Amino acid sequence: MTEPAPSSATLQREISRLRCISCGSIPDTAGQDFRCKHCGDLLEVFYPDWETSRSTGFSPVELKSTWLRRRSSFLPEDGSGVWRFRELLPRLKNDIAPITLREGNTPLYELPSCARVAGLDHLLGKHQGMNPTGSFKDTGMTTAASFARQEGFRWVACASTGNTSASMAAYASRGGMRSLVLIPEGKISWGKLSQALDYGAVTCQLRTDFDGCMRVLNQVVQRMPVYLLNSVNPYRLEGQKTAAIELLEQLGWNVPDHIIAPGGNLGNSSALGKAFLELRTLGLISRLPKLSIIQACGANPFVRMIRSHENKLNSVEADTLATAIRIGNPASWKKASRALQETGGTVEEATEVEIAEAKAQIGADGIGCEPASAVTLVGARKLLQQGFIKRGEQVVLILTGHLLKGPEFTLKFHRGELFTNSPHEHEAKILASQQRAPVVLDANPDAVIKTLQAAEKQPG
Repeated sequence: MTEPAPSSATLQREISRLRCISCGSIPDTAGQDFRCKHCGDLLEVFYPDWETSRSTGFSPVELKSTWLRRRSSFLPEDGSGVWRFRELLPRLKNDIAPITLREGNTPLYELPSCARVAGLDHLLGKHQGMNPTGSFKDTGMTTAASFARQEGFRWVACASTGNTSASMAAYASRGGMRSLVLIPEGKISWGKLSQALDYGAVTCQLRTDFDGCMRVLNQVVQRMPVYLLNSVNPYRLEGQKTAAIELLEQLGWNVPDHIIAPGGNLGNSSALGKAFLELRTLGLISRLPKLSIIQACGANPFVRMIRSHENKLNSVEADTLATAIRIGNPASWKKASRALQETGGTVEEATEVEIAEAKAQIGADGIGCEPASAVTLVGARKLLQQGFIKRGEQVVLILTGHLLKGPEFTLKFHRGELFTNSPHEHEAKILASQQRAPVVLDANPDAVIKTLQAAEKQPG
């Protein structure tokens, strides 16, 4: 089925440019590290016509109608929950086909059990873990990998705590490119590592943390013809911003009061904030949701910066079992700070035990997620207690990764082994009521029935 032609010129794709987020320089091309040649800060994609004219050239009604109509199309780019919104994305040269695995299109779930836990009347979860490789990274990787192939690169590379490597390897393979992955040794979920290996990545485990991997990678891309696909790549964030567009479409373009996202390298929260600002500029929404960012206590440099009212981020030695956000020196902190300020959001943090408890509570709603996603539920509860969120307001949690991204965490939790011999062991006793370890029995029906009857007497 082909897409009906637009009824007017209002759906013409806008021309995008790159711009430094600090000094405002507009380079003709990006360097290998996607940093400004003048001041060294990060670049962002912007659309000049949106900022220089009262008339954006878009019809909000027609855009919404076109995006919705594309959902019934069989074209690969229309089947993507990213490229379906291509009017708000950078244009590929000659409109060449993007690399797509039909990413996006992720569900928005009601979370009634979590709402009760948090003290809210209702609560929603936008589950980006339902992407093709199991995390939100796919929505950005489809755009960035497509631009890498367009520029003729044979190799792409990333430093990763797991999700980025899995996504990059998949999209590189799909696009006929090779991929190089640098990961911290012993600090990555085996589930995520297995993905990168299966998708054909050359995988190097470095004896350092994520930030050390990033330092090495920056040197590699300066010396070799390798295209960097970490979130410093601004085309990554353009793809990731479509999660916000899709979310609003799912809500009938009614803007929620609060969006709560995990904070690791801070690219995703930056992308979400960018999307909401652009949608308001284009007249698709009239107000902004408050975007709040939650970090693990052991990897909280952004929380510390915001709470100290400083304008400079000091790195920390990251330490958390939520490996996806175990990052002590997030690259996109300036972009995230701007998103926080523009939307009126705030920050919070979650302890290791709080993360484990929240993950099990989300699971009790039948919705599995990786540990990093669970910080959002902790944040919702704490922000309600502080009065920042009101009980009747509409709150959406951004769940960034699938449950099976970290099965070892889940198994250790339910066996009661997650915090054994750790500083959190005593505090973790409160988790006992949520732990569901497998029961080993003799192979006879009486033993099973006895276990079933015992379970019947316990709360569900």
